[in-house]
Amino acid sequence: MSQINETAIRTPGVFTTEIPTLPPSVAQVSTAIPAFIGYTQIALNEIGESLTNIPTKIFSLKEYEQYFGFAENEQGITVDVAITTDTVSGAVTSIIGQAAIANPSEHNMYYSLRHYFENGGGPCYIVSAGPTTDPLDDNELQAGLDALEAWDEPTLILFPEGQGLAENAYYSLIGQALDQCALLQDRFTFVDVHHSMPVNATPNTTQTISNFRTLFARTTDLNYAAAYYPNLRTTFNFTYQNADVDVTITTDGVPAAAVGLDTLQTTQTAVFNLCVDRIRTQLSPTLPPSPAMAGIYAKVDGSRGVWKAPANVSVNSIFDTTDFITDAEQGDMNIDPGSGKSVNAIRSFHGKGILVWGARTLDGNSNEWRYVSVRRLFIMVEESAKKATFQFVFEPNDANTWVKVRAMLENYLTLLWRQGALAGAKPEHAFFVKCGLGQTMTAQDILEGRLIVEIGMAAVRPAEFIILRFMHKLQES
Repeated sequence: MSQINETAIRTPGVFTTEIPTLPPSVAQVSTAIPAFIGYTQIALNEIGESLTNIPTKIFSLKEYEQYFGFAENEQGITVDVAITTDTVSGAVTSIIGQAAIANPSEHNMYYSLRHYFENGGGPCYIVSAGPTTDPLDDNELQAGLDALEAWDEPTLILFPEGQGLAENAYYSLIGQALDQCALLQDRFTFVDVHHSMPVNATPNTTQTISNFRTLFARTTDLNYAAAYYPNLRTTFNFTYQNADVDVTITTDGVPAAAVGLDTLQTTQTAVFNLCVDRIRTQLSPTLPPSPAMAGIYAKVDGSRGVWKAPANVSVNSIFDTTDFITDAEQGDMNIDPGSGKSVNAIRSFHGKGILVWGARTLDGNSNEWRYVSVRRLFIMVEESAKKATFQFVFEPNDANTWVKVRAMLENYLTLLWRQGALAGAKPEHAFFVKCGLGQTMTAQDILEGRLIVEIGMAAVRPAEFIILRFMHKLQES
């Protein structure tokens, strides 16, 4: 029932009115809703309409398959099989196989989505820039990014296929994503450090990171992004057609002409099974870290909160990384006095597995926005407060409204403080909310219709460096 203006009642009778006594509340926005921008096998909704450049929300890999299809069949898989026979009886004594793939497809959206969900991911958006039959094009990916700007819910941006672009093109695309983050102030970008290498080449960590900092020359809005290195070797299986796999069989050192794997399925079952096993165990997609990190962000946000650094967390569904990083190498990755562009490492530790071992934004030298968790906490609070205060637009700009706004925001921040998001022994140590004439507004502000609220928060920061101090103590008894 709406409140009745009692001074306006002119008809005899009994009137009732409900008086609101509780302050309005802040509904917290979602914090880990990534948008995957890339190429898909198909892009069709239930009635066959195109979903190209239309951000589409999905909740599972099954739903992705329904609207966007599967992985592209790999080409260029070969298997070399060496058969040894007994010189007398001619019986087979051993069969050895070795699988290889020359150039895996640059389209990895399906594998990336799978990696995202297997690392704790939930709802997400897919922006299909085109079919996987097309080559990568930074202009098409840019169009997908532009389409995302009109959607309010996504909070994370990533380009799983970005490393397939030329370095300058990819980093330019990341710069456009940072522009969008800074403009909307409600999202965050992942950066996969570009490190294309010849097959079987030994990676040079220092050179790779130096190249990244040189080629990614941007210096503004770096707090809206985090970079991760290196790439991850997954436990997934490639998708392929048997007819596209070439098998070369060498018997007692004499090679035969290559045949398709589909032919062996009916003619040499043992060799066929060996080839399938070698493809499954020796070949697997290598993915950039951003899809797994998006899943880890979602998992940590759900279990601990956005204020918990998404680090010291294991990465699922991988068996190795493309580069082994030492403490000295990570020291240069983590802190750079020149550019300040911190790169978070994903490292293998004996007995612990492969862990995310960094929690910095690209703005690694900033005291305010050095840590991912601090930046994302402020994004969450700012967006939640913004949406909650919409109801006060065009309300009277007087003390009654100021009290309501202040009480609403103080209640919300008190809840965050109790959950451990803000540092302080008491709420007044952890945050402040100011709103009022002579405090945040002048009489001129009120005349011009401006209601100004100031909010300060003491965000918790991760214990990045734990220092244990030991010393000798003199005997006392």
